[in-house]
Amino acid sequence: MTFFHAIVISMTIFEAVIFGVVQGLTEFLPVSSSGHLVLLHEFFGTTIHNLSFDVMLHLATLLAVVVYFKKDIIHVVDVFKRMMMRQDVLHRERNLIVALVIGTIPAGLLGALFASTIEGAFRSTISVSIALIMGSILFVVAEKVSKRNKEITGKRGFFVGCFQALALIPGISRSGSTISGGLILGFTRDDAVRFSFLLSIPIILGAGIVEVFLGDNAFVFNVPIIIGACAAFISGLWAIHFLVKFLKGHTLMPFVWYRVVLALLLIFIF
Repeated sequence: MTFFHAIVISMTIFEAVIFGVVQGLTEFLPVSSSGHLVLLHEFFGTTIHNLSFDVMLHLATLLAVVVYFKKDIIHVVDVFKRMMMRQDVLHRERNLIVALVIGTIPAGLLGALFASTIEGAFRSTISVSIALIMGSILFVVAEKVSKRNKEITGKRGFFVGCFQALALIPGISRSGSTISGGLILGFTRDDAVRFSFLLSIPIILGAGIVEVFLGDNAFVFNVPIIIGACAAFISGLWAIHFLVKFLKGHTLMPFVWYRVVLALLLIFIF
């Protein structure tokens, strides 16, 4: 999940680009956006929430997923339409639709009801650091038990959705938890990655909607905000491409060590 907070309203273009790039990268790489944003907030000394920037980042990262997986999305929509018209669809295609719908429920429901409470309770530097390490342990377990021979089903999709709900805790990483969940449940590496990103679409969209309705700030669109959003889109698109290609032939272990180092930095520096 995206836990972007505390950006000064009068941000410079440089700050907007830095925050946008970091948000785009860490939204999709399994390293957690929260830990990196803590570092950036400390570096820039930012403490004021900017609703406009939050929403624009949500839209930018959402657009990155849609652009990269446009063929998959078009196929999913086509299958869904055929299902609604009671036309024949492949069993695997039907399972994917059901898994996406059911898999959205855990994080969607918990996020709508308790996102602010959970984020507030686990927002401290030490909490984020612990979550970074716990997420790393999850990655290790996923790589150890992965069998990679099970197809995506509604039941397994629901359990991946439960892993996605864990990412409501700052420091866990949405992509990392869902990919790990898929591997633990026996998905192929490619299926785990693609399902993770497709499952992110309604969640990112929902997070943006929640920001709009729960925010108490007026929308302000200026050059830094727009440039920051563009930076988030470009870096997000690159991050998706990199992760999809990287995990075809590599494990999550490099991200495990990166997260542990980041956690130690947060603990001992801040």
